[in-house]
Amino acid sequence: MKRIILHWTAGTNFPNTTDLRHYHYVIDKGGKITEGFFLVSTNEVCKSYNNKALYAAHTGGGNTGSIGVAVCGMADYKGKLSDTKFPLTAVQVERMFSFTAELCKKYGIPVTPDTVLTHYEFGKSHPNTSSFGKIDITILPPYLSVKPTEVGDFIRKKVKWYLKNSK
Repeated sequence: MKRIILHWTAGTNFPNTTDLRHYHYVIDKGGKITEGFFLVSTNEVCKSYNNKALYAAHTGGGNTGSIGVAVCGMADYKGKLSDTKFPLTAVQVERMFSFTAELCKKYGIPVTPDTVLTHYEFGKSHPNTSSFGKIDITILPPYLSVKPTEVGDFIRKKVKWYLKNSK
């Protein structure tokens, strides 16, 4: 695997079957990680059968070689935190940072803007894909001082911290 793409589910703070079908891992509001229906290895080379994905289809144009990790929440978010009844929690996003560090270590993925990124960042750098215009992750409710354009860098700093300070 060459990269990890981070998302929010745009649902409630707990996973549902759609979430489990599209992401390798989902993190609920309490920080509990649930594995999705597809193993990470299914995204080494993404294949479909009868127009049905046989892999975790989390990032249009970027699924091959990518691990999809999503934090549960942000339903109805359109640009203001008050839009959603399901904001991301501090416990949840910290677990996303630490778990991403664990995945980087396990798969030998370096922490760079090309290898650990948000769905938003992927879409920005791949404008001819269905990921263009995605807004996950452009806000971290526990860290509202972080500007949308700085969220990816903030996440990578936290992941690097967890890598440095893990046993």
